[in-house]
Amino acid sequence: MFKILTHNKISVKGLEKSPREAYEIASEIGNPDAIMLRSHQLTPETIPATVKGIGRAGAGVNNIPVADCTERGVVVFNAPGANANAVKELVIAGLLMATRDILGGIDFVKREGVGLDEAALHKLVENGKKQFGGTELSGKTLGVVGLGAIGSLVAETGLMLGMKVLGLDPALSVDAAWRLPRDVKRVENMQTLLSKSDYVTLHLPVIEATRNLINRELAESFKPGLVLLNFSREKLVDTAALVEALDQGKLDGYITDFPMPELVGRNDVMLLPHLGASTAEAEENCAIMVADQLIDFLEHGNIRNSVNFPNIWLERSGVCRLAITNRNVPKMLGQILSVLADRNQNVDDMINKSRGEIAYTLIDIERKPQDDLAQALEAIDGVVSARILPNNTI
Repeated sequence: MFKILTHNKISVKGLEKSPREAYEIASEIGNPDAIMLRSHQLTPETIPATVKGIGRAGAGVNNIPVADCTERGVVVFNAPGANANAVKELVIAGLLMATRDILGGIDFVKREGVGLDEAALHKLVENGKKQFGGTELSGKTLGVVGLGAIGSLVAETGLMLGMKVLGLDPALSVDAAWRLPRDVKRVENMQTLLSKSDYVTLHLPVIEATRNLINRELAESFKPGLVLLNFSREKLVDTAALVEALDQGKLDGYITDFPMPELVGRNDVMLLPHLGASTAEAEENCAIMVADQLIDFLEHGNIRNSVNFPNIWLERSGVCRLAITNRNVPKMLGQILSVLADRNQNVDDMINKSRGEIAYTLIDIERKPQDDLAQALEAIDGVVSARILPNNTI
């Protein structure tokens, strides 16, 4: 039986993907094989030695020590795209709030309209609405930085609203390119995008190249009246540089899902309490995707949507499968196959892939192995872990 430790509240629909007769799932459990979580902060010390995989029910993995997991051979999964629609809808709401003083208007009626009769309320509304006038999104230019699952949806919706859309993504994948509407005009650098856009929305992970992407230097490229939206990651924006740009009038407004103390109380900033993926549908989609990936990994060794291991899948054949993690150094595969040859094990099927400094191999063998095969493989210098997975489909 596999054991899965959960942190945070995981959608029941995700938990139900694991058959009860084969899985034990709890928020407190000893010697877990895997961890499922959302925003809970993990540290190397809080990850039990028995853990083989970690599933993050969301896209970002900043709360997981990925480098340490890779060193230990722990596969880290996420759920890219599962919450994309929820975030897209919130970004569009942010754009609408940036153009029309919706919140101010609602507060005005709520505050001033108490106790008024119909005639008085009508007069109040007609006299007061002038102070809440705004502009329209149609005809404006939207700059989308990051054209993955969320960014491409935002770009598509921007076009539907009648906006001109500019896109920037140096790491645009082939799949993402196919998803991208043809009317999105790609630009080559941030300076161009910032200087031509009325609204800019960020949809990037935080890596060394994107940390503090919006900074004092780029603030010089802001188009007058620019509004910046950040529903992706707090660290994409240098907060000090942002405050400076707002104070100097280089930036007209900032709308974000990541409140910072320096921004609270400002009239030119809208702060939301990290609501991006806070919909029932998104939580279910993320949990279901991660659960499916963990089950496939624990039972069959297959890896999909990992942030630190290669994606790898092999249809089951043979009596048993070996799932082997090793350092990506020369002659490893030869040593692994030599151990099997010494034990007269025929290879029925095999696949090997690498990612950075780590490599991963799936080998289907024709006979039930001896009890010490995993230990023999792990004794090879450079092998991090070896698992034996019986083929329960035959």
